[in-house]
Amino acid sequence: MTRPPTPRLHGIAGFSIDRVARAADADPEILRLENLDTDIPPPEAAIESTRAALGEDDANSYLPFLGGDELRAAAAAHVTRLSGVPHDPAAQTIITAGGTEGLFNALLALIEPGDEVVVTDPTYAGMLYRVRLAGGVARFVPFVVQGGRWALDLGRLRDAVTDRTRAVFLMNPSIPSGAVMTRDDWEEVARLCEPRGIWLLYNAAMERILYGGRSYVHPASVPGLEDLTITVGSVSKEYRMIGWRVGWVAGPRRAMNRIGLVSIYNVVTPVGIAQPGALAALTDPAGGGVAEAVREWERRRNVVQAELAGLPFVRADGGWTLLVDTGRLGLDGEAASARLLERGKVAATPMTHWGRENAGQFVRIVFSNEPVERLRGVGERFRRAL
Repeated sequence: MTRPPTPRLHGIAGFSIDRVARAADADPEILRLENLDTDIPPPEAAIESTRAALGEDDANSYLPFLGGDELRAAAAAHVTRLSGVPHDPAAQTIITAGGTEGLFNALLALIEPGDEVVVTDPTYAGMLYRVRLAGGVARFVPFVVQGGRWALDLGRLRDAVTDRTRAVFLMNPSIPSGAVMTRDDWEEVARLCEPRGIWLLYNAAMERILYGGRSYVHPASVPGLEDLTITVGSVSKEYRMIGWRVGWVAGPRRAMNRIGLVSIYNVVTPVGIAQPGALAALTDPAGGGVAEAVREWERRRNVVQAELAGLPFVRADGGWTLLVDTGRLGLDGEAASARLLERGKVAATPMTHWGRENAGQFVRIVFSNEPVERLRGVGERFRRAL
């Protein structure tokens, strides 16, 4: 007799990114705009340190379970510098096998089955379905389009918080929309979280990838959130070190012991040979090339937005991605993605399972992985296909 599927897996779909990528692999003329990659290289110091680690016995070990002391200190210093809130390396910071492991570990440590977690709509599917896997119930708060940009619907945010809300789970800039929250947004989050003791689980993977001179705000710097914010970061995006799979979680002492326990019994240990490279990136006197990379990504975003003029896209204020509302052209995301690949030689991912109100009608454009020379003409490809 066949057993029914696990309830917590019900409705969880696989990424459509892989399917689009496989279809695009064979043709070099296809613009690779489907996956969160970048062709801008990692810091040279990180590459050199990683090569050296291959011959080090300490890097080929399960220990220490929560990450090397030097890397924990560097990650704590990084979060402290950006937030203005001190983080003790030994008691408030752990190293994880990528940021997404840290997100899942934090959810497993902070919520119980049936607890509600507030997320944006749209939301990175890797966040949304980790809520489900941890036994949580997602409560969606939509971004709305104002002046051609995304803005968080603060009224809906207030309505989403209930007596069962355990965490607010936010990424800034947001994937897949490229929305950037303002200080006023964070202050509203603080007004909701502080009196109820609700955790803010902050996905900081792209936090400094901001465009148009926007000011950086770490939510822990906002009064009322300093003792409720759990920061999950990584070297994957800003430092262009996706394959290293190194991240960190930093937060209040009363949460970090539980998160550390989950980390040990989930993945056991972060990647040993990758940790020296991450340390080199975080301690690079030149800043790891982050500022230079952001300028180049902004240049690419500007080209794509100019190319798409007249088409129903929403501007991205940060991150690596923007959304095109193909529903306004009479095509859902799945159909538009197929036509873009077949007729326009553009690989773009449908957002079918990435939200509720802001999902099925969109395709996502990743502008971080193709040079400006290749991105020129993407508008003509879109028009030809759609």
